[in-house]
Amino acid sequence: MVAAAHPAEGGYKGEKMGRYVEPVCRLCRRVSEKLMLKGERCLTPKCALERRKGSPRQRSVRQRKISDRGLQLLEKQKARYTYGVLERQFRRFFAEAERLPGITGENLIVLLERRLDNVIYRLGFVTSRSQARQLVRHGHFLVNGRKTNIPSFLVKPGDIIEWRQGSQQTEYYKELVQVIGDVTVPSWLSLDKEKLVGYVISFPTRDDIQVKFNEKAIVEYYSR
Repeated sequence: MVAAAHPAEGGYKGEKMGRYVEPVCRLCRRVSEKLMLKGERCLTPKCALERRKGSPRQRSVRQRKISDRGLQLLEKQKARYTYGVLERQFRRFFAEAERLPGITGENLIVLLERRLDNVIYRLGFVTSRSQARQLVRHGHFLVNGRKTNIPSFLVKPGDIIEWRQGSQQTEYYKELVQVIGDVTVPSWLSLDKEKLVGYVISFPTRDDIQVKFNEKAIVEYYSR
């Protein structure tokens, strides 16, 4: 059973009108871990965590003892921030994961991976999920030949993801064609690097997905 939402859980701070409106670097600072929310920038000295290393405030936070409940909340927030999902959306995903057969934590990760914005990111069309969400909302992609501008759209095996014809005339697309050759996609997806068309081969499995959070702790958090 999913517990009722409460602002004290950290679900709504920075979230307005169905989207997160604060600088995303604050999210990494909240969990003291790089979540790669700005793509390649996170690997440079411009990363907020790199610039704040060794600060007195950060040391004091690390020394503070966190309860088991707090650790579970931290893992839940890591998952939310990683996939760019708001609290109420995340709860809906968790409720769906509970209804599906199998292990709830693994079901949750698979559902999050199947989001269209995540698939665009995994195909190497963008360097971050936030960039993927923006492009999807602006209608740059087709799924099975139909324009789809819903980032939370769940793909399934057999789906074909391609750039809209008008979007192929943009400078971004032309630059992407030049660099896409270095991209490695997960085994559950396939990419035609010449046409920049992605294919969903199968549902992802837990072994296909590398994440920086513990899904078991998330299940424990919602089970209390």
